[in-house]
Amino acid sequence: MSLRARLRAILAGDAPVFPASVHDPLSARAAGDLGFEMAMLGGSVASLAVLGLPDLTLLTLSELAGLVRRIARAASIPLFVDGDHGYGNALNVRRTVEELESAGAAGLSIEDTALPAGFGASGTAFIPRAEGVGKIRAALAARRDPALVIAARTGAITALGLAETIERARAYADCGADALFLTGIRTWGELDALAGAVSCPLILGTLTPALDDPAALAARRVRIALQGHLPFQAGFAATVTTLAALRAGAKPATLGRSEDAALLRETARERAYQAAMDDYLKE
Repeated sequence: MSLRARLRAILAGDAPVFPASVHDPLSARAAGDLGFEMAMLGGSVASLAVLGLPDLTLLTLSELAGLVRRIARAASIPLFVDGDHGYGNALNVRRTVEELESAGAAGLSIEDTALPAGFGASGTAFIPRAEGVGKIRAALAARRDPALVIAARTGAITALGLAETIERARAYADCGADALFLTGIRTWGELDALAGAVSCPLILGTLTPALDDPAALAARRVRIALQGHLPFQAGFAATVTTLAALRAGAKPATLGRSEDAALLRETARERAYQAAMDDYLKE
């Protein structure tokens, strides 16, 4: 089964999957080794990994596609990518889908947030519903592989209310989105209302403690539920801690662990490459 088919099988399943948040080839490979069903590349993580900057629409499409390509080539599990607002209007959305599909994404989301923030803007703004529909239609038309998953993402509930969010959900589902990606959902009542408005699978981008109930999520057709981006945060914190200790005079021998080095070599597939060197490069 192809990786895109595996992602579609997750959406067609009967239980939620909690994807691994990844940021580079090694983290994606580790997620597959650990048995995660899929990986997620968040827009905030991509901006941090590539630029070292916050998620303020500073990353370009080419930079995102390059990171996706490097991750996808190392991943053994489907990679779902945050395509943000598609980097412009509906025509830019077409380019976004073309580039991320070519880079190896198994699926991606396009959101209806008005990005980047406009001059004098206060809070999060959203594009008109009709423009959002146009973007999703453009995304669906742009894919060459029909197995590529296109999810319509909206967090409109945070600014426009539940009623408008329901109307947007219906409009995006009606134009053919493979899934609806919801952010800002805080209560079961909100989730019930949206699940009742559409028949497509749901992706939950905000898994609050109150909603962390797999059986209840499954009953509401939530098939993917994000758990944040703790791996990147933890990895960065460990890097800073180690650098600080070295800067303070700690000796490398007191900090490094043999099991850490062994895990890195294993995940980098050092043994397989050494065998290839022995096979191809020795007489």
